[in-house]
Amino acid sequence: MTSLDSFKSRADLDVDGKSYEIYRLDAVPGASKLPYALKVLAENLLRTEDGANTTKEHIEALVNWDPSAEPDTEIQFTPARVVLQDFTGVPCVVDLATMREAVADLGGDPNKINPLNPAELVIDHSVQIDSFGTQSAFARNVELEYRRNGERYQFLRWGQDAFENFRVVPPGTGIVHQVNIEYLARTVFTKEEDGKTVAYPDTCVGTDSHTTMVNGLGVLGWGVGGIEAEAAMLGQPVSMLIPKVVGFKLSGEIPSGATATDVVLTITQMLREHGVVGKFVEFYGEGVAAVPLANRATIGNMSPEFGSTAAIFPIDDVTLDYLRLTGRDESLIRLVEVYAKEQGLWHDPSREAKYSEYLELDLSTVVPSIAGPKRPQDRIELSEAKESFAGTLPDYISGKGLEPTGLDKSLADSMGTSDPVKFGSQEDAVPPSEPKLADERPHHRVGITLADGTETVLDHGDVVIASITSCTNTSNPSVMMAAALLAKNAVEKGLKSKPWVKTSMAPGSQVVTNYYEKAGMWPYLNELGFNLVGYGCTTCIGNSGPLPDEVSAVVNEEDLTVVSVLSGNRNFEGRINPDVKMNYLASPPLVIAYALAGTMDFDFETEPLGQDQAGNDVFLRDIWPDPKLVQETIDATIDREMFLHD
Repeated sequence: MTSLDSFKSRADLDVDGKSYEIYRLDAVPGASKLPYALKVLAENLLRTEDGANTTKEHIEALVNWDPSAEPDTEIQFTPARVVLQDFTGVPCVVDLATMREAVADLGGDPNKINPLNPAELVIDHSVQIDSFGTQSAFARNVELEYRRNGERYQFLRWGQDAFENFRVVPPGTGIVHQVNIEYLARTVFTKEEDGKTVAYPDTCVGTDSHTTMVNGLGVLGWGVGGIEAEAAMLGQPVSMLIPKVVGFKLSGEIPSGATATDVVLTITQMLREHGVVGKFVEFYGEGVAAVPLANRATIGNMSPEFGSTAAIFPIDDVTLDYLRLTGRDESLIRLVEVYAKEQGLWHDPSREAKYSEYLELDLSTVVPSIAGPKRPQDRIELSEAKESFAGTLPDYISGKGLEPTGLDKSLADSMGTSDPVKFGSQEDAVPPSEPKLADERPHHRVGITLADGTETVLDHGDVVIASITSCTNTSNPSVMMAAALLAKNAVEKGLKSKPWVKTSMAPGSQVVTNYYEKAGMWPYLNELGFNLVGYGCTTCIGNSGPLPDEVSAVVNEEDLTVVSVLSGNRNFEGRINPDVKMNYLASPPLVIAYALAGTMDFDFETEPLGQDQAGNDVFLRDIWPDPKLVQETIDATIDREMFLHD
């Protein structure tokens, strides 16, 4: 439908001899002063003005936005496309099929029922880590995945063939949000309409909260419920209030030894403390240019953990470089550049838009960190991790650290009490008023014989799951290659993962596998048990699979408080594994480090991970890879060819 265009904003844009129709933002007085994200919304309203859902008054309300005012004006946002994952996306496809059936029953043509806006579904939430630590783990897990989900996959395959404007990315390809940034996102969208090619900002909604990962590519989008997503597929707008926008200024550069994960955990803590629920977060400033696209995506991914609706970076040369690296056509890259500059969507580090609120982070101040034991915003500096764990452990042994959620909370409420549901025995309980020092923390050592005959001991605080998983970090070559190089250094020093740790590697896409192979890293990762287990969210969404029977039995019989460490974005109680009470988020290299240590009761600065072949102590600092070598390895192994696809 052609816009009413009350502001006469429709114009032609020439890009290397090809003409595009655009809706110029500078036709609307006041639009130029808006933050990047609101400019995207303003263009959306200009293009979809119909006098009913979107009116001239809506556009004026947006461009006259008062940063300090509480949101009170509702607008209709029409996303360019919809992103689905297999669990939450299937109902949308079922409804389309049902509509076709109803049309057929009424004597109509069922083939006329199709998504009006492109809908792309990525199957990534169904693989579970049943098999691990072997070369056959991936094949075995995929076999079980198809056996468990065969009927659903057949239905989705039918849907791809039956519906126009609907595409399914098959199992074993990658995590939906990494696939989104590597292949699906356009940054600038085009559509044929009335004989013209209309160009406009790529926007999307998705049936997964971490749809915001695409914000790192300058694409405005966020997670919505299934009904909203389905409506968007059928061309209906998403109702929303014009939001407050928090300006987050970045300066400096990440120091040696810190990773993108440490940056995102720091930002998560800052924004949770500030309060950004229902708001947009927008990054700006001189430091933006120093943030690689993969790091931007890592930050955008964690928007749900901040509490914000979106966490977006503007378009700049870094955006173009990523589009080029990931195999996008050069004509699209040129369109993105010309369009962004013409519309005032190109990042100007010297310009500071008016924001509702302001925050600032000097990236040079970021230090290695983890987060836990139950919330992503509970950041702990790595140097303080052992002490923090020791202080928290007694509450988990006693059950006081396990707050009632879900069914447990409902049960507690029905009993007229707000006390947490208790787990396990009280023999090691320590009142919160009597904190223990790190070397005095409770122990409960239990002998165990593992399946391979290894005799060892389990204790409170032992790491039983160490998993490199989830879209947050496995999309980021800097932390993934750092993990691989750390594994290489560890193996060359003779170190091994502790035998009770369930180790796993679930990359965000096949690109990770390719650059690991090219760099010759798989043998070292496999030696430490980090074999490929599948391409999917796995541990981060609770698909960690069961612990080995003998480990699970001892943990439950002795009521041990054991730990998972994962490179994910969520560590809520009960989410990762039913046998595990404490869960910590960490960068991929630190996941491997904790597999080597085997326990949270560990100080990486003062305690050795083991001994080398000569009997010398090996500390984490001895195997931590040089950032320069990490980047050199990335530059030598990752290229455009890896991203090209049919």
